[in-house]
Amino acid sequence: MDNEPITSIHNPRVKALAKLRKRSERDEQGVFMTEGYRPITRALAAGFHFDEIYYSPEWFLGSNEQKVLDDAAKAGAQLTRLGKEAFAKIAYRERPEGLIGIGKQWHTSLDDLKLSKTPFLIVVEAIEKPGNLGTILRSADATGAEAVIVCDAVTDLFNPNVVRASTGVMFTTPTVITDSASAIDFLRTHKIRSLAATPAAKELYTDVDLKQPVAIVMGSEQFGLTDTWLESCDLPVRLPMAGIADSLNVSAATVAIAYEVVRQRNAK
Repeated sequence: MDNEPITSIHNPRVKALAKLRKRSERDEQGVFMTEGYRPITRALAAGFHFDEIYYSPEWFLGSNEQKVLDDAAKAGAQLTRLGKEAFAKIAYRERPEGLIGIGKQWHTSLDDLKLSKTPFLIVVEAIEKPGNLGTILRSADATGAEAVIVCDAVTDLFNPNVVRASTGVMFTTPTVITDSASAIDFLRTHKIRSLAATPAAKELYTDVDLKQPVAIVMGSEQFGLTDTWLESCDLPVRLPMAGIADSLNVSAATVAIAYEVVRQRNAK
């Protein structure tokens, strides 16, 4: 382990890491950044390989970080210590936790998905905010969804805020980036019923049979689902809204419907 920290914020290595804030840099290098104790711990537990781990003990929140470093080193990661200011220069969080991992991006295709006899999928179209996409991944993990299919992606799956909001479950939740036409064809081929969430629907999501193969389809934060999905879905559904707002935040709406799937499938 390198115990001589890089302290200058002008160090070329620090500058190169700071550039990974930009999607173009991440995509060009084919890597991404994972920040924080919990996401890195979950990534290592899932068998993900980090090429590099940058750490700064001055930012550590507890006493378990050393084990994370030891586990990462055993898995082949190169460890580099940074000074407090240098680490803050590359960190995404306002209050860093002193751990950042750099690893290679991956791609999962629709053909890679292994479906059960009664699949439960979450499909999202043109989600704009990284925090919402990360939270949807976390909800998929919590409710046992078999995969998240991201159609016509606007935000980057490997945006550090997606990784952070997912709390690291993106390393174990199969996530496919594709176009809407391919996703629609996939659902039809596998006879998975698509439920499009829209305020204009007549039927409540709680009145629909969710025990059969099903995909919850959610639209963008600003515009909802496009006509492509509204015209091709098997059934539009809505959430009851008692106030003046006609819809919930997309991540909140997703988790509400996803837990109805859990409730129906676990009901005696």
